[in-house]
Amino acid sequence: MQQITIKAPGGLDNLTLAEVADPAAPGPGEITVRVRASSLNFHDYIVASTPGSAFDGRIPMADGAGTIEAIGSGVDGFAVGDQVVSCFFPDWQDGDARPCDFARTPGDGIDGFARERVTLPASWFTHAPRGWSHEEAATITTAGLTAWRALVVDAQIKAGDTVAVLGTGGVSIYALQLAKAMRAKVIATSSSDAKLARLRDLGADHVINYRTNPAWGEEMQRLTGGRGVDIVVEVGGPVTLAQSIIAGRPGAHIALIGVLTGLSGEVPTVNLMVRQQRLQGLIVGSRKHQDDFVRALDVMGLRPVIDSSFALANLADAFRHEASGTHFGKICVTI
Repeated sequence: MQQITIKAPGGLDNLTLAEVADPAAPGPGEITVRVRASSLNFHDYIVASTPGSAFDGRIPMADGAGTIEAIGSGVDGFAVGDQVVSCFFPDWQDGDARPCDFARTPGDGIDGFARERVTLPASWFTHAPRGWSHEEAATITTAGLTAWRALVVDAQIKAGDTVAVLGTGGVSIYALQLAKAMRAKVIATSSSDAKLARLRDLGADHVINYRTNPAWGEEMQRLTGGRGVDIVVEVGGPVTLAQSIIAGRPGAHIALIGVLTGLSGEVPTVNLMVRQQRLQGLIVGSRKHQDDFVRALDVMGLRPVIDSSFALANLADAFRHEASGTHFGKICVTI
């Protein structure tokens, strides 16, 4: 089979495609999956592009979607031919024992899904949404589940809420789609008027160009009649957090997901305190969260927005496209 590894010292020029032996047959509790697709996330990009970030020979990519080819003894709930999706934290099955590092995340601490076949524990997968392509299904492992947990699990979104989503990456677009499916209002931001038009087409009630309107938190206050938004899906980090706090109503939920603007910075703690807002950090979710998410997707009717798909051999080009910032929605890899 084909697989890609990250050769030391790392960086996109050291993504190496090779022919290797197929994995062993599944043992007790295991399944063999023919991986058909993956999707790119900022986390994958950092691991693949930053020298020294990955173990020599690490197989990248946290997301994997494909079809079960073989099943070991003692596996319940799956059958040969089922379409399945990987889990970002394969050991976090349920409960509140949340991982706080990436030591067991595929593509980072352990090998990922930039390969044609894997033999792994069945508990590392869930079923894919019914009728979805493998590329579509691959988008739920990281981006989709992050949006689901932010809105549903943590913020407990309800009809009539107003949600702010920042930018046009995979998490933000999923959050827009989920919020609209749950009858919430959405205010979306981007620095591109063309992308703002596409966000409107997806159902955004209001859009703001944050480049021409850097005080977008105040604009969100105006658009909500001075009330403020109920939930902010905060993917930027230190540079955008102050505006997110301004945008939120008293008691708003701010889901801190991303660090696109840096790893640290000043937090206006007085504003956060006076507004009595909740700032919740999160990283993806558990297998139970993903099971719940897939069941919801089976009845919601939404489909992910896919910008483009690259062949496995062109994974480095896919990452370069991600780094350009010109994409809208998810970038996938067809395997």
